[in-house]
Formats: sequence, C-alpha cells, structure tokens
Amino acid sequence: MDTIRLSKYRWVVLSALMVISLMVQIQWLTHAPIARAADVYYAGHFNPSSFFNIDFLASSYMFFYILFCIPASYFIDTYGIVKGVGLGALLTAIGAAIKALSGTSFNMVMTGQIVLAIAQPFVMNAATALTAKWFPVKERAIATGLATLSQYIGVLIAMVVTPMLIVSKASDPNYGSGIDSMLKIYGILTVVLCLAGMILLREKPKYPVSLEPVPSLKFTDGIKHIFKLRDMWMMVILFTIGLGIFNAISSMVDSIAEYLGVVDSNGMIGGLMLIGGIIGAIIVPILSDYFRKRKLFLVICIIGMVPGVAGIALAPALTGGHGVNPDGAYTIALISSFMLGFFVMSAGPIGFQYAAEVSAPAPESTSQGLLLLVGQISGIIMVTGMSMRNKTFLHGFLISFIILAVIAAIVTFTIKESALIIAERKK
Repeated sequence: MDTIRLSKYRWVVLSALMVISLMVQIQWLTHAPIARAADVYYAGHFNPSSFFNIDFLASSYMFFYILFCIPASYFIDTYGIVKGVGLGALLTAIGAAIKALSGTSFNMVMTGQIVLAIAQPFVMNAATALTAKWFPVKERAIATGLATLSQYIGVLIAMVVTPMLIVSKASDPNYGSGIDSMLKIYGILTVVLCLAGMILLREKPKYPVSLEPVPSLKFTDGIKHIFKLRDMWMMVILFTIGLGIFNAISSMVDSIAEYLGVVDSNGMIGGLMLIGGIIGAIIVPILSDYFRKRKLFLVICIIGMVPGVAGIALAPALTGGHGVNPDGAYTIALISSFMLGFFVMSAGPIGFQYAAEVSAPAPESTSQGLLLLVGQISGIIMVTGMSMRNKTFLHGFLISFIILAVIAAIVTFTIKESALIIAERKK
C-alpha cells in the first residue's frame, strides 16, 4: 500500500526549475526595453525594415515556441522532467554563451537567441508536470505560482536592470554602448545557474504525494482527450487573449513608451507590469489554494485585466490627446501596467493548474504546453501587426486589446469549477 510522505526536497526541485526559468526569461527580453538603443548600437548590421530586426529578437521566442511546443511536451511526457528540463537548461546555457561571446555581432546574437528560443518550451512546459509529481493538491497552485513567479522576475530584471547596464539616454553621444558587456553579464549568470539547476533536478520523490490515480494517458491520447473538453476550449480562448496581450506588450514595451511620448528607453512600463505580476503571482495562488477555488479567482483576475489594458491604450486620449500631455499619459500608463500585471499574470498559474485538473488524466505538460502555444501564436500575430509599417497600427492593436479583454472576462463566467478542487473542499 502506498504511503504519502512529503519530501522537503520538493522545494529544491522547484527552485531548480525556477532559476532556469528565470534566466530563460531574462534572455528572452534582453533587448526589448532598449530596442531603440539597440537599433543604434547595431546600425548597419541589418535592414531595419526587414523581418530580422531588433523586434525579432523578442518575437523569435514566440515563433520557435510554436514550432517546438508539441515536441517539447512529448519529450517531457516520454522521457521525464530531468531529461526534458535538463535539455532545455543545456540549450539555454549554449545560447546565452553565444550571445555573451559575440555581443557585438547582430547575426551571432540572433543565432544565440534562436538556440534560446528552442530551449524555452522544454523549460516552460514542465511546471505543472513537476508540481503534480512533487506537491499535494493543496500546494499545487502555490507551487505553479512560484514557478511562474520566477519567469516574471526574469522579465522584470530584463525590463528594469538592462537599461541600467547600457547607455540608455537618447541625448548621450554614446547612446546604445555597453550592450556587449551587458550580454556577458547575463551570459555568465545564465550558464552558472542553468548548470546548477541541472545538477539539482530529480524526477520524482520516493513516496507518492497523493493516493489519487496518476495520469496515465499517452501523449497523443492526452491531446485527443483535451480537445473533447469544453472547459479546456474556454481556457484556450482565455490564454489566446490574456497571454497573447502579455507577450505583445512585453515584446513591444519600448515602442509603447515611444508611442506615449517617452524619450528614453527606461523599461518602466514593463517593469511596473512585472512588479504587479510578481505581487499577484504570490498572493492570488495562495488564496486559490486556501479557499480551494479556481474559477472565482480566474473571474476576478480577468475582470481586473480590463481597466489595466484600457489605461495603457487610452492614456493619451485621457490626457487631452496624443502628444498634449505625455507626462500625464505616461503616469496613467504606469499605473495601468501595474494593474494589468497584477491581474493577468496572477491568472497564469491558476489557469495552468485549473487546466491540469480539468484535463486529467491527460499529462500535465500537454495541457500547459497547449495553453502556452496558443498564447505564443496570438502574441506573435499581435507583435507582427503592431510593428508593421513603422508601428503604424500599434494604437489600433492597443484599442483592440480592450475589446479582447472584455470577451475574455465574459468567457470566464462560462467555465465550471475544477472537480478535483471541489473534491478537495469536501475532505
């Protein structure tokens, strides 16, 4: 007869995944908050109007996630967490090293970024699979929240710290210099932390964390099962909208700042969004586990997302028109980005855990990978549209985000509570 005995090492394994995820996210958005400065630094290395420009460094993560999401989930489901995340960590270290050693060459930076983009799904798709093996139901939203939190911290570092490591004032004659040094700093940290994470990873604890049946469907059967579930289709809609908007704003944060009239590349819009997200990702999953409720907190988060998106999109209009009061518009955008981050980013870990619960016995990495996949597809469509014709359509896309957020809020009311969490409340 199986014995339930929680291993303290579960927090070490979770921490290993977290540090790897942290560095993956830093590498993703390294150039996003300093896009204009990077354009100057790499001037002559590429055609600014071509597809392979500064913005592609961020959007490449979404593009390659689309290609490698399903193979990564299959690999994790078939060969386990240690091999799956370990492969992602190794590729992350290699990609970061390429960027660190060749930071003055845009082509080499692009090469390293592509390797990093391929690595991403092997790390990101493993969170719910890891929590299912190592954590009891009552701790899984918290554990998934912490795994997601590490991603947010990585993005925050990229947004706030990166501009501090280079010359980011547009009026400075050395504008853009220091990017190669910044890539070396991030590269060393990435290699060290990814290798440490690989050493600390373990597949599963000695004793089971629950007497519930472990998901037993094979990868292809799991996908078929997921597509039969109405609530999973609703989650697909939510992540297509919510994660897509987050990815788009994160990738285009410097362009949005320019649209608002901000002269220097300071990354503060993205930074405050991430600070809000970090606070939300700590508080909301804890409340979800404590009250044993998933739907309620998803509804609250998506409704709260609406004014956050609206504030960023309408900031110029709310201050008298575009260019009339850029400081006022910027202030509104900062407050709104914090609100957006708090609600939409705290919805992420709860949504992942909800999907894992309602789609059982499908493998957890399959349900999580699917939700991340649709968010990457919509994100890359949004980024592409926002960056076309020298950002001509950026304002229109921001307005459309308001409509999409309202649709997402309506959708949350249609989902049913997780049967697993209802059963947990009855214990």
